[in-house]
Amino acid sequence: MIQRVQTLYLAIMIILLSIVTFGSNLFSFMNERSRFEFNSYGIVEYTKFDRHIVSTESFPFFIGTIDLILIGFLALMSYKKLDRQFKLGRMTFYIYFVMLISVITLATFGGSILIVDTGRREMGIGFFLFVAGFPFSFLANTGIKRDKKLLESLDRLR
Repeated sequence: MIQRVQTLYLAIMIILLSIVTFGSNLFSFMNERSRFEFNSYGIVEYTKFDRHIVSTESFPFFIGTIDLILIGFLALMSYKKLDRQFKLGRMTFYIYFVMLISVITLATFGGSILIVDTGRREMGIGFFLFVAGFPFSFLANTGIKRDKKLLESLDRLR
């Protein structure tokens, strides 16, 4: 299990998603009197100068990241059944792609979704970690596909 490259890729993806899920900000919007921070649990509005919480809105983004972590872990642990690992890897990749598009859309147009007028947008470390995990999902799928082709060619030789 450890000697295969897709194990490393899936482990890196799981670690990056865990960091995003448990406490890093994805992006934030600012206006002249408030700061809106979006993390995996929702949107928190702070006052700009003394950082008091004005309001919080729950947004269940963490459910999707936890699902990705669990599906990635299942794909990691099903190394003996390559068909199942391939299906779980593809499912992880597609769910990750949909979530990535939604996060990029929220980061781009999230200021207009909020009622107040926002002046500045900042990307947090969670956004970059979330985006960085996506290529590892793709690379894990290519590694799984390569192993599957190798085993199929060995079955033909027998």
